Amino acid sequence: MNVMVCGMPGKMAQIVAAACEKRKFNIIPFSLTGEDIAEFNGFALLKPFERDEKIEDILKKYPDLIAVDYTHPSAVNGNAQFYVKHKIPFVMGTTGGDREALMALVKNANHPCVIAPNMAKQIVALQAMLEWTAKSFPGVFSSYNLHVVESHQKTKADTSGTAKALVKSFQDMGAAGGEIEMIRTEDLQMSKMAVPKVHLGGHAFHTYSLDSADNSVHFEFRHNVCGREIYGEGTADAVEFLAKKINANQGGVFDMIAVLKG
Repeated sequence: MNVMVCGMPGKMAQIVAAACEKRKFNIIPFSLTGEDIAEFNGFALLKPFERDEKIEDILKKYPDLIAVDYTHPSAVNGNAQFYVKHKIPFVMGTTGGDREALMALVKNANHPCVIAPNMAKQIVALQAMLEWTAKSFPGVFSSYNLHVVESHQKTKADTSGTAKALVKSFQDMGAAGGEIEMIRTEDLQMSKMAVPKVHLGGHAFHTYSLDSADNSVHFEFRHNVCGREIYGEGTADAVEFLAKKINANQGGVFDMIAVLKG
């Protein structure tokens, strides 16, 4: 299986490449990148102005290519347009961008891809449970106030897509509020969220608090992740899942819940 991991030399891209290599996927020596970097660790980094010209030769050399995208929120929609234009199936791990436009693009093209705000299987399972609860018991948290705090490494530019998804589920259960507090200051990450100092450069700590109107009842949900390996393994699962769907002529747009079920 030929895989192009885009976003080099980003840490998440490197972790995904390592996870895919463990499964004997062939990581090709090319990666989409921004304007500033030309090469990294044997990878030729394709800049926006040259990638359309070079991709045809790459696809001839590496047929049946699947792209994995861990780039920057500002690149999400442009990269997706590139994948669709050149008929490259992809796994979108990058958060942010115009998600409505992204989904409209791939659905209109019936383009084979996996798109999810979080690639960690266990967190996705939690998300699925909360979605099920919202559908089964709408209004169960009526009159409760929701407060959300999420902490990620200071280089993460956007609000957590997972936090947004879980907020929607709690709101569908009737909770009021749901504004997401982003913490990107390392002192606060350690003092308020108890992030270990060694993991300040790569973590995802989320707390969802629900309080009754008179504050006599408090519910709290947390998922705290140190490091990024959990996302790398989930992304490799998504690549394997997508390849099987393509081989079975069952292409389309999938999320990580479909990957779990598959």
